[in-house]
Amino acid sequence: MKTVNLGKSDVQCEPVGLGTWAMGGWMWGGSDDAAAVQAIRASLDAGVRMIDSAPAYGLGHAEELVGQAVKGRRHDAVIATKCGLVWHEQKGTHFFDEEGKAVYRYLGRDVIVHEAEVSLKRLGTDYIDLYITHWQDATTPVAETMDALLTLKRQGKIRAIGVSNIDAPTLREYLKHGQVDAIQERYSLIDRGIESDLVPICREHGVSVIGYSSLALGLLAGPMDAARQFSGDDQRKDNPRFSSENRERLNRFFTELEPLRARVGCTFAQLMIAWTTEAEKIDIALCGARTPVQAQENARAGNVTIGAAYVQAINIAAERHLGSLMG
Repeated sequence: MKTVNLGKSDVQCEPVGLGTWAMGGWMWGGSDDAAAVQAIRASLDAGVRMIDSAPAYGLGHAEELVGQAVKGRRHDAVIATKCGLVWHEQKGTHFFDEEGKAVYRYLGRDVIVHEAEVSLKRLGTDYIDLYITHWQDATTPVAETMDALLTLKRQGKIRAIGVSNIDAPTLREYLKHGQVDAIQERYSLIDRGIESDLVPICREHGVSVIGYSSLALGLLAGPMDAARQFSGDDQRKDNPRFSSENRERLNRFFTELEPLRARVGCTFAQLMIAWTTEAEKIDIALCGARTPVQAQENARAGNVTIGAAYVQAINIAAERHLGSLMG
C-alpha cells in the first residue's frame, strides 16, 4: 500500500486504518476481546498501521485491547486516540450516559493532560502518534485546548494533533493557534457533507482528512438480509437507515454494481472503501472490524484501484438507489 503523511507531521500511515469503536462493546451488542485483539494484529500483519481508538469506546476498554495487541510490536502501529469525553469529572456539558456513568464534553487543559496520561497507561506506550479532540467543547476556549495539545507535543507524549466532529469556524479557530495535522469526520458514499466546507479548509492548510464509518456502520458492506434483526444495545436496532425498505434499496444498488465489482475482483466492502479514497476527498478511510477475517478484508481494500470512471459509475448508481439515504 502507498503511504500518506498526517498533515505536516512526520507520522506516516496507509490510506486504510482500523477503527476500534465496536471492540469496546458499547452500542454494538457487546464484544469478543480475544477476537478483537486478533483483529488488530491481523491488521498490522496486513500492513495497516493506523489503529484508531478512544477512551469513550467502552470506557477505556478498546484502548486496553489496543495495548494488548501492540505489545511487543509498538513500532508497527500508528496509534490514534482521543480526549474530551470524560466521566471522572463533571465539567463542560453532559453528553450521554455510558454503562451507568455520565460522560461530559470537556477540553480544558487540566483534563487533557490527565486523559493523555491515562490513555498512555491503557495503551502500554509512552507516546501517542495522533491525539484527537473527540467532540468539541463550547465551554472551553480553543486557545486553551490547543495550548494543552501543543504542550503534550513538545513533551514528546503525542506526535500529531487532530480534531474530530468539528465545524468549519471552529477548525479555523484551531488553526489560528497552531498546526492541526488531521481532522476525523464521518464520511462514506452516503455521508458526504464535509466535501463542501471542511475539506477545502484542510486542503488550504495542509490538514489530512480521515473518514470514519467508511462503511456507514456496515450498511455499505454488501447486500443485507432485509429481515435481519439487531438486538441489545446495538445502535443499528433503532437507526432508520437500517429499515427493511432501505436494505432493499441497498440490495438493488449492489445488484447494479455487481458487474463492476466482478471486473475489479474485490468484495463490495472493499469497493466502497476504495471509493472513499479514490474520490479524493479524504486521505485515510477508517474501517471497523471485530474479527481477523473482517480486518484482513478491509486491509486489502488499500490495494484496490478503481479509477475515475468507476467512481462516477458508483456515484450515479448511488443517486439512483440511495438518494433518500444520503446526507
